[in-house]
Amino acid sequence: MLGEFEYLLITAATRLGDDAYGAAMRQEIQATTGRRCSIGALYTTLDRLEAKGFLQTWMGAASPQRGGRAKRMIRVTPKGMLAAKDFYDAVTRVSRGVSWAAL
Repeated sequence: MLGEFEYLLITAATRLGDDAYGAAMRQEIQATTGRRCSIGALYTTLDRLEAKGFLQTWMGAASPQRGGRAKRMIRVTPKGMLAAKDFYDAVTRVSRGVSWAAL
């Protein structure tokens, strides 16, 4: 099963589609969760997800906006999509009947 941060990365990459790369995913996670995301944690987790077969990465073209550096582009694999769906379904099941309104 995925961990929470792994789920967030897969979800961010899926949401960003063809524009998924490290800095964009970091911004997406921070914007949607309000939590800071270190670049080191992001890339360490991306490496782990790629090793598990949940993501594919490749180097995009270098761009002048990035000082001639290339972006590490990211795509979620079908195996990664299934893992994210399983995580989401598990959280949904365990949350049934729980109300956070009283807090």
